Amino acid sequence: MNPQSANQEPPPNAAGESQRGHVALVGAGPGDAELLTLRGASALARADVVINLREPGPELAKHREPLLRHCSADVAVIDPAECGGEIDDVAVGHAREGKRVVRLYSGDPLLGCRGAELAAACRQSGIEYEIVPGLSAATAVPAFAGVPLLPEDISEARIVDASDSGLDWERLAHGDASLVVMFPDSPEGVDARHSGPGFDRLCKTLIAAGKPASTPVAVVRMGSTTEQTTVTSTLQRLSADLKAADAKGHNATTPALFLMGKGVTGEKEPSWFEGRPLFGWRVLVPRTKEQAAGLSDRLYGSGAVPESVPTISVEPPRTPQQMERAVRGLVTGRYQWVAFTSVNAVKAIRERFEEYGLDARAFAGVKVAAVGDQTAAALREFGIQPDLTPPPDQQSGSGLVEVWPPYDAELDPIERVLLPRADIATETLSAGLSGLGWEVDDVTAYRTVRAAPPPAPVREAIKGGGFDAVLFTSSSTVRNLVGIAGKPHNTTVIGVIGPETAKTAQEFGLRVDVTAPKTSVSALAQALAEYGAAQRAEAVAAGKPALKPSQKRRGRRRKTV
Repeated sequence: MNPQSANQEPPPNAAGESQRGHVALVGAGPGDAELLTLRGASALARADVVINLREPGPELAKHREPLLRHCSADVAVIDPAECGGEIDDVAVGHAREGKRVVRLYSGDPLLGCRGAELAAACRQSGIEYEIVPGLSAATAVPAFAGVPLLPEDISEARIVDASDSGLDWERLAHGDASLVVMFPDSPEGVDARHSGPGFDRLCKTLIAAGKPASTPVAVVRMGSTTEQTTVTSTLQRLSADLKAADAKGHNATTPALFLMGKGVTGEKEPSWFEGRPLFGWRVLVPRTKEQAAGLSDRLYGSGAVPESVPTISVEPPRTPQQMERAVRGLVTGRYQWVAFTSVNAVKAIRERFEEYGLDARAFAGVKVAAVGDQTAAALREFGIQPDLTPPPDQQSGSGLVEVWPPYDAELDPIERVLLPRADIATETLSAGLSGLGWEVDDVTAYRTVRAAPPPAPVREAIKGGGFDAVLFTSSSTVRNLVGIAGKPHNTTVIGVIGPETAKTAQEFGLRVDVTAPKTSVSALAQALAEYGAAQRAEAVAAGKPALKPSQKRRGRRRKTV
């Protein structure tokens, strides 16, 4: 990939005018892809070429992957290793071809990075460029660790790069200024290649420079990600405390930040970030990414790492005649009620209506029931306000039967109920309505087909205890996940959306640990968060480390309760 020479003319645009392209130097933040600024996301969306980040290791790189979701489908992504050490030349070369180029930087392009060199190269070549600031690790990571850099009575913070072998440590140790030492690579690697201090040598150097051995310090590794660990100690004990933390599996070393100053209180309690109830939990959601979006967002907010695995594929019924008759019956007044038991059922009816040029007005005169909050929300989006829903703690087919009025020939002009549902749905609601005197048209609105097995590493993680929790949102997700990937390990927390799903899980020999108080994904996510918080509190009260389920001793088979 050779850039064009400085004298080569850029290609003409559609009007025959010369165009020179553009380079955006975009700060991607310290680790979490969600810390990208709105302006950075906009630059990525317009990019023709993206020169990706140079990461110190795969642990951080996986947290950056979502950055590229902002790009167009035809964007060209270049790894820095492909540039042969001439990244700036490659960026300028593509800009000369009239392309919009984004060069991503960890943190901020001009703080601890070499963005100024690319900016100078653009100026020399007459290339238009812009600098999109990013959150620097030097300021953002202390915030994620709950350490203020300028607490009361402190007006100075010193930020240094550990790879600089010429630092004046005596000057840095003098006074009460907060000290931030950035280790973009592992401390051991910095020590070997640059003769700069690793953590142990750094502490000894600061003590030799006059800092008391009892001075509180902290080391934050993998800052702002769900693998962040903060070790709070003193200059004298830091090395031993880091070894103790590593022995518990907290041994990620890149990137790292060393903090010293009044803002480091010496408290051992986790920060607001690491103290979230599901911090670092790897949670399996057996749904497609689109279906899992709402649940995944709520899990992420509790500190979890959600991972969606599709177990079913929703497809139209094999023959459309039943649905066609059902739609005609709705329009002609055949039904007194329509009962929706899932979002997919609402979607199937809505799509069929739209095919016929109909909308929610066709439901005029028909009463509508929804099994739960998510289904009710899908109906409202369609323009239909449900007439009947079960109470929050009974959102299931049986719960809907409990509140359904019995058929009364004097009060109900029509005795028929339309029940559009999946081909494998349970008979609970249909049987219950029949028992109340209603005539039920049980119509297959969609089919659920088992998805292909997930990749081998995911299957191994499911069976081997690599996931901390699995959340089942229906009986079919239980059956299909076990069918395509096997049973979750006995250490894995099993959460279910309601009693019917719990019953299916138990039939497959799974111990149900968490049941949502009502049939909604938000309630399920909250129930798991409360479970995680209770487990953490119990461990702390017993003076034990708050281990994730995947960190606990494995061995015995899961028992059914």
